[in-house]
Amino acid sequence: MINRLLGLFSHDVGIDLGTANTMVLVRGKGIVIQEPSVVARHIKTGRVLAIGTEAKRMVGKTPKQIEAMRPLKDGVIADFDAAEAMLTYYIKQVHTGGGILPKMPRPLVVVGIPSGVTEVERRAVQEAALSAGARKAHLIEEPMAAALGVGLKIEEPEGRMVVDIGGGTAEIAVISLGGIVLNRSLRIAGDELTEAIVTFARMKYGLVIGETTAEQVKIQVGSVYPFEKGKDLQAVVRGRELESGLPRSMKFTSTEVREALAPVVRQILQGITDTLEETPPELVADILKNGIVMAGGSSQLRGFDKLIAEETKMPVWLAEDPMTCVVRGCGVVLDDPSLLNKVRVVGGLR
Repeated sequence: MINRLLGLFSHDVGIDLGTANTMVLVRGKGIVIQEPSVVARHIKTGRVLAIGTEAKRMVGKTPKQIEAMRPLKDGVIADFDAAEAMLTYYIKQVHTGGGILPKMPRPLVVVGIPSGVTEVERRAVQEAALSAGARKAHLIEEPMAAALGVGLKIEEPEGRMVVDIGGGTAEIAVISLGGIVLNRSLRIAGDELTEAIVTFARMKYGLVIGETTAEQVKIQVGSVYPFEKGKDLQAVVRGRELESGLPRSMKFTSTEVREALAPVVRQILQGITDTLEETPPELVADILKNGIVMAGGSSQLRGFDKLIAEETKMPVWLAEDPMTCVVRGCGVVLDDPSLLNKVRVVGGLR
């Protein structure tokens, strides 16, 4: 009865608990929070000092007694306490000043998770959501959520292929009749692309750069498909020279960044082609007709859709606002309880 009463004064929320970014959607209001998945805390006391954008600004710049870290790695919870603190903060932020019981929100929560996680990893996400104040926590696999967020008619007897490339995982799935027929969850995505730039700068130029700098380079000039002649982009990169230990700046071109990203991109392409090879012929025919849908923040890397289309010989289209597809999919099932019962991950906690 208390849970039901608290539920009346709570906003039901969908959460994309991403490795790089966390997004929160409130039923009936849309996306209200879009912040980096970063927590800054005091090492000795464990006191949380900052969450989200403010915490991300501290990455690589903290004194010894403070750590700025990401609670998730490769799409799963790596630090339970930090993940719980982050979820609690966002759930409270959604409810602040908006209800009769703002200090005791008990929302229904739908969380997107990678399709390849273990039972233990699923339980960790549910426990974190419940500890953060949810009265119920349902899980939905990210490729399914992305398909719903894009607006695909997943319940029809027709094959749909979704490639969701985020910060921690690349999710590749073939969907038909409201279920996932085939899926691959590669723990290779945006983080590995960023790390590839760090490694490239160190190995080729003896330049030590941080992850934040590498991420900025990836966004500014990163590409996986050649530009037209004379249209290369450039970015100034500042770091520390390995040999002398002194500061140094230099220019990186999009061609060089493409060379750095190539090994990681090749692994994602291999995952897509391997999935297609295992897909039943009738579903392959549907995918050839409907095309492959790309979602997730890292799918926005210049030329990714062209490269996949060239590799698979299939039409490929990038979703509108690909970063928010998963959380929008969580919003779709919040509005349709019967659909939620069909697509939610069964098992774990209630």
